Amino acid sequence: MPNNIVALLTDFGLQDVYVGVMKGVIAKINPRLSVIDLSHNIPPQDLIAARFSLLNAYRYFPDNTVYVAVVDPGVGSDRRGVAIQFPQGFLVGPDNGIFTGILDASPGIKAVELNNSKYWLTPNPSQTFHGRDIFAPVGAHLAEGVALESLGEAISLESLVTLPLPALQVTETSITGCIQYCDRFGNLISNIPVDLISDRDWTIAIANHRIPSAKTYSDVAKGEPLALVGSHGYVEIAVNGGSAREQLKLTVGEIILLF
Repeated sequence: MPNNIVALLTDFGLQDVYVGVMKGVIAKINPRLSVIDLSHNIPPQDLIAARFSLLNAYRYFPDNTVYVAVVDPGVGSDRRGVAIQFPQGFLVGPDNGIFTGILDASPGIKAVELNNSKYWLTPNPSQTFHGRDIFAPVGAHLAEGVALESLGEAISLESLVTLPLPALQVTETSITGCIQYCDRFGNLISNIPVDLISDRDWTIAIANHRIPSAKTYSDVAKGEPLALVGSHGYVEIAVNGGSAREQLKLTVGEIILLF
């Protein structure tokens, strides 16, 4: 059953009217839908950041929420638009790997390619704004109860584009992962989950840095780096009162070793 919630995530920013226009399209279909902004400040075309942001958010929403995500470097090309049902709701957006994190954590049930223009804003969508012309209206229709199968032709879940991270390597003495996201504070968030870590003290090795573990930011002096488990449930590298990204000159994709 629908719950009438649409959650939006884009890289559109808030300077232009793009986000507002998407909300207007949703309101024209059903003004009673609740539209929640996850973020519109994903760095332009940064699919890795969008992947993590969706993964970090979906657990906090009611079941049957519709997530419309538009970070779409391939807009206007032959990349597919898709809608996917997964146990907690529905995902709508480009088939470019943006939903990989969620689907790794909560595998999909079924998916369709969005080729039924009855549920688009127009049968002749813009080549540069599928968020307005396809994804927002499809999300609205899903949220008000239109069946997934009505939106287009069924496709196999195995055919969806993926955006995988390097696989975790776990031994008796260490875990190797990578940095998957950097937040606005400059905290570097790895893909090492808390459930792989014992209660003992541990250390992070990354590039030429060795960083000890701590429980919270204030456990070290101002300006000192530390490693801890963040609220998202992953190991992160931070600097008390500063930016780990800037101070340590590290970024997404860096290999991280926990021992």
